[in-house]
Amino acid sequence: MKPIFLCGFMGCGKSTVGKILAKKMGISCVDLDTYIEKKAGMTIPEIFDKFGEEYFRKLETEALAAFADMGGVVATGGGALLSEKNGEVAKRSGMVVFIDTFFNACYERIKDDPNRPIAFNSTKKQLKERYDHRRPLYIAHSHYQISGGYPPIVIASKIQKLYKRFENGQKQENQFSD
Repeated sequence: MKPIFLCGFMGCGKSTVGKILAKKMGISCVDLDTYIEKKAGMTIPEIFDKFGEEYFRKLETEALAAFADMGGVVATGGGALLSEKNGEVAKRSGMVVFIDTFFNACYERIKDDPNRPIAFNSTKKQLKERYDHRRPLYIAHSHYQISGGYPPIVIASKIQKLYKRFENGQKQENQFSD
């Protein structure tokens, strides 16, 4: 079974949907940020403080490559699939789904979270600019887009149906599924 990579902005629901999807499909779910924290032996804020964002992005690339040959659901970090290299690795290795959640919904979920250094240290305007910059990259680096406006269980069910199509070779690049 090829992995299912979930991408999208911070707070879009990747981890929540990923856990539900994995349970529905009887497969494992890995939160890429948690995996990186365990491997590095420090939290993401600590990684950012000690080594910077560029180093953290390098760890993301290494982690994505590690999951390329494994099945299951991988809830990526908000910036994991922004680079061309990471996008190619994920698309070549499995199915990539962009959970397209409106900025205000994401912002309400992340605005006061100290475990999200970019969100915690940015203004709403700065985060909106980051969101607007990232959205086209998520679209470009995914096979499918799903609205994040549905309840997580509905999003997970939609992704499960898409995966069946994907497995049967019926993938369509950048298809919006609703």
